Amino acid sequence: MAKRALLTLALWLFASLALAASAPRVITLAPHLTELAFAAGITPVAVSAWSDYPPAAKSLEQVANWQGIKLERILALKPDLVLAWRGGSPQRQIDQLQALGVQVIWLDPDSIAGITAALHQLAAWSPAPQQAHRAAEQLDTRFKALQQRYAKPAHRRVFLQFGQQPLFTAARATLQNQLLTLCGGENIFAASAAPWPQVSREQVLARHPDLIVVPGDSIAAAQTARFWQPQLTAPVVAIPEDWLSRPGPRSVLAAEKLCQALQPEAH
Repeated sequence: MAKRALLTLALWLFASLALAASAPRVITLAPHLTELAFAAGITPVAVSAWSDYPPAAKSLEQVANWQGIKLERILALKPDLVLAWRGGSPQRQIDQLQALGVQVIWLDPDSIAGITAALHQLAAWSPAPQQAHRAAEQLDTRFKALQQRYAKPAHRRVFLQFGQQPLFTAARATLQNQLLTLCGGENIFAASAAPWPQVSREQVLARHPDLIVVPGDSIAAAQTARFWQPQLTAPVVAIPEDWLSRPGPRSVLAAEKLCQALQPEAH
């Protein structure tokens, strides 16, 4: 029995090493891309700064930040694929990588469908492609369940607040607006021409929001409430910043919390 157990363990270790050796070498250049990669069954060989989820990402080498990417180090890691993001990855340096033969995929999910499509797309680079497809399908199922549960309009006017000085918000062509409308809420700046318009205090007050949503925790909610008093006393709902701001698998957690705040009776 002991020999059989040792043989089984040896075979498992051999299979694990073989899988690791054959797995494509992937580098992610944004935190949400890191989350998408892990959800798809890919463990990157390097990531960007602020890649802190899942916890395993914290121990990986960082080769990109807001200042740019470490071009020479990325080349030294010999990646099979680099995942880039048009909202933050520097075009000139990415062009250099591609000119040197590195394959780059731009992933810019800006909708619920975009997130699930990205997971399906990453299956081609995953050592466990079924995990990627399954993650996409499970995410799609959760979003559809929310849509069904909260289909009734909440009739609540919502201000999606990002920052205070200056004030920014999300308009119709954003994932954040889609999460809000999924829950039956009405974005008071949905009609803005820019996807992320800067707005004034007076513009917000003139629209009389029933609810304010901010990224962050209870401290952020309290600070926001004080910022608007005494002119505006609408309740403030804080949603963890990474859930609300990163277009990835945890967007569904932001949607769930947002729906509960807008329609507690349905929950």
